[in-house]
Amino acid sequence: MSSAAARPEVDLLVAGAGPAGAATAIRAALAGLSVVVVEPRTAPIDKACGEGIAHSAASYLSRLGVKPSGRPFHGIRYLDAQHSVDARFAAGPGLGVRRTTLHAALMSRLAELDVPVVRARVGPVMQNATSVTAAGVTARYLAAADGLHSPIRRQFGLAVSGRRVEVRRGLRQHFAVAPWTDLVEVYWSGLGEAYVTPVADDLVGVAILTSARGTFDSHLDAFPRLQRRLRGAQAASDVLGAGPLRQRVRARTAGRVLLVGDAAGYVDALTGEGIAVAVRTSAELVECVRADRPQDYEAAWRRVSWECRLLTASLLWARNRAILAPRIVPAAAALPGVYRSIVNRLS
Repeated sequence: MSSAAARPEVDLLVAGAGPAGAATAIRAALAGLSVVVVEPRTAPIDKACGEGIAHSAASYLSRLGVKPSGRPFHGIRYLDAQHSVDARFAAGPGLGVRRTTLHAALMSRLAELDVPVVRARVGPVMQNATSVTAAGVTARYLAAADGLHSPIRRQFGLAVSGRRVEVRRGLRQHFAVAPWTDLVEVYWSGLGEAYVTPVADDLVGVAILTSARGTFDSHLDAFPRLQRRLRGAQAASDVLGAGPLRQRVRARTAGRVLLVGDAAGYVDALTGEGIAVAVRTSAELVECVRADRPQDYEAAWRRVSWECRLLTASLLWARNRAILAPRIVPAAAALPGVYRSIVNRLS
């Protein structure tokens, strides 16, 4: 897809102002690049997610000048009907934070840096040897951070279609109750997993991941230990959904278009590393733009995300095997040192 040559107005056009897009734009602005963000949704943007930010990602956001309010958590607890095992973080706490609170903090930082956020749809993307044009803006490069079902990824034929073994989706709701632990809890059952994240002193978020059809309340029936914890607590938000979670991508670049965040491909939310991978890869994207070497981005993206992708894919593979799925939590409880090491690799 090409257009007549046009002089770039900015160095980087970012499509999408979610965490991946906003972090990319902030990093680019701090690196001295001129940036414009295009986002059709009204801020703050919400999303069905676990809302737990790993220590490494929270530290990176802090270095960008983004410091949302939230509630620290100090590790991950796995539970099933009979077992419970904790893995505490060695490097420092993660942060449980409402997605809307995180987005407000990101938008505030963009405003501090005078990064324009244009409320519009990106629409068709055209590019030539020197520039990319979309939403009426011509830039040297475009960072596509337009989400799990990225229209830009689809426009450039970067998605990989194929048979899905299991289509998993997520549902999330908040409950007005004081957190009962300083850990993120992950409840396992035959239906899927339920993630409980403390996001404030009087609020927890519950995200359920499953391939089963049904409502949030019907899914919650599969987690009686969690139901007992939530007994009497009032729902504090509407139910939001997301999915299918698995998104396979053949490449992260198409000329001067570079994919970042969920648009760049997604395995599953099992390890809760979405924000961490997004901010790490956004930094690599900005460095490739600064160096005028988009061809280096694919290898950089793979290098900084491979460990998370491998661990998530391996855990998901075991989760999808009927003989192995019920043994995941018992195995973690039997080998707490191994479980602790894996969790800390991801923190």
